[in-house]
Amino acid sequence: MKFVQLESRGGNYLVVASNVAYLRVGENGQTLVGIVGSQPLLVTGTPESVAQKLMQG
Repeated sequence: MKFVQLESRGGNYLVVASNVAYLRVGENGQTLVGIVGSQPLLVTGTPESVAQKLMQG
């Protein structure tokens, strides 16, 4: 299991990279991260930058 830290304006999340289902543009330059079996998370950064973190993590 590979955990990746994603930052948000309200705090940080540790996300299991293999549980990410989709990335979508959110509000105010943020990204919605769809998690399998859960509600999406609103994190800082563009979908491209979040995808890069998930791939590198």
